[in-house]
Amino acid sequence: MECLGCKLANKLEPVNVVFEDSYVCCFLDHDPYNEGHVLILPKKHIRYFDELDEKTALSVMKAAKILSKVVKGVFKPDGITVCQYGGSFDELTHFHLHVVPRYKGQNFADFYAEEVEHKLDEGSLLSTKRKIIEAIHKL
Repeated sequence: MECLGCKLANKLEPVNVVFEDSYVCCFLDHDPYNEGHVLILPKKHIRYFDELDEKTALSVMKAAKILSKVVKGVFKPDGITVCQYGGSFDELTHFHLHVVPRYKGQNFADFYAEEVEHKLDEGSLLSTKRKIIEAIHKL
């Protein structure tokens, strides 16, 4: 498996999984824009949005709905951005959807700035993971 996205989605690389089903794996972004920033990746290799088969597309949307609800409840953001970009902007070379909590006063252009890092330490990521998983179990 050469694709980094496939390795991440199938847990062949370390990831902080918060939700998964037969078609997708959802985990915390290692360089989150804000606490609660989650990625949704298909488990099978799919590169572009328009290549999603119906079952995988439905699973992606279901996961985005669940995670949006949980992120809103746990982190109380002013809003949530759900976004995807591909082609030369896709460093994973694998379809992935971002669920990003956002707060007033933030310039979302920073999200796209390659030189900005927002890393949380591993302890913070594990705490975030626990909060999200607990909230999902309460749904």
